[in-house]
Amino acid sequence: MADFRMPSLGADMDAGTLVEWKIAPGDKVARGSIVALVETQKGLVEVEIWQDGVVESLVVKPGTKVPVGTVLATLSDGAGAQAAPAPTPAPTPAPTPAPTPTPAPVAAPQVAAAPVVPSPVALPPSAPDSRVRASPAARQRARELGVDLASTKGTGPHAAITLADVENAARPAVAAPAEVPVEPMRATSMRQAIAATMARSKREIPHYYLWLDCDVTPAVTWLENDNRSRTVTERVLFAALLLKATALAVREVPEMNGFFTGGEFRPSSAVHVGVAISLRQGGLVAPAIHDVDSLSLVAIMARLRDLVGRARAGTLRSSEMSDPTLTVTNLGDQQGITSVFGVIYPPQVALVGFGAPTSRPWAQGAMLGVRTVLTMTLAADHRVSDGHRGAVFLGALARLLGEPEKL
Repeated sequence: MADFRMPSLGADMDAGTLVEWKIAPGDKVARGSIVALVETQKGLVEVEIWQDGVVESLVVKPGTKVPVGTVLATLSDGAGAQAAPAPTPAPTPAPTPAPTPTPAPVAAPQVAAAPVVPSPVALPPSAPDSRVRASPAARQRARELGVDLASTKGTGPHAAITLADVENAARPAVAAPAEVPVEPMRATSMRQAIAATMARSKREIPHYYLWLDCDVTPAVTWLENDNRSRTVTERVLFAALLLKATALAVREVPEMNGFFTGGEFRPSSAVHVGVAISLRQGGLVAPAIHDVDSLSLVAIMARLRDLVGRARAGTLRSSEMSDPTLTVTNLGDQQGITSVFGVIYPPQVALVGFGAPTSRPWAQGAMLGVRTVLTMTLAADHRVSDGHRGAVFLGALARLLGEPEKL
């Protein structure tokens, strides 16, 4: 017997609300299967299970908010479930010879028919499913703001209404009657979660920052030429090169890839790069693309498109939220921001930032010309590395971007 518990979906999660079960007692589950939908402060997450087995019982009911680590369901290894059906057929043949006297069997079915009557009575509990699909947090917030859920469009999985949908719907409803500027609404739970995590990071992690300007003209030129041979749907964005170069650079400087927990650094053998994604309703998430160092640029691009789409649709998976080994933030496509100095997401130990590639005067030897230059930044944990190793990392990153054909 094994327990399936509420997973931690990031350092900013203390509890989650079970919104929906995707399984039922008796179901077989396989490693990686999506078994539940959980609402956190950053939205809805599809929760995966990481063991094979058979569902014995569901301990927590939908709509319940529980702390991380709470038992949600129990599982067996499947061996016991195989044995259970075996005894069931055995008794079946035994009653068959017994019904030889006609009156006795007739009476038995009539008695058995009586308990069937409650089945129609069991229908009303399913009636709530005919209501608007909305998370418990969204329903509570709707009551507070006076929002009609029936007229609110849901952006969650299966068009479920999320907390952000309710708050977005409330803005025009409040502004229209008064025709005056609306006072800022109270911070959403996502903003509160981000603030709490970043405050913890700056309080607990001794950050140091480095930055380096890098000539990425070779990378930009190579990518433009390479994309000419691809279809529109297969073309690779510059962001994919940045992710691959980052993953290869931390292979050379492993102090940037892992977790600081229990008072010590634990390097990660895998490179799962968290990608900071801004959400349309405000806030951001940083889910992971797994094993970036071993993926091709085309594969990274495909996963990046998929990840951004699902992040903004509210259908991220628990594995993507729980195991990034370092994070990349790229503000280059947002209003020409040239550099970003980020805050490390605990328990990670580094965050890499990229600005917009811009045309700048650049000296090569004795010659001055105009080149495409990118500012790369590093926020790193001084408990794990120092400025020298940080500089080695940025140098490796610049070198890799200068050899795009090897990425």
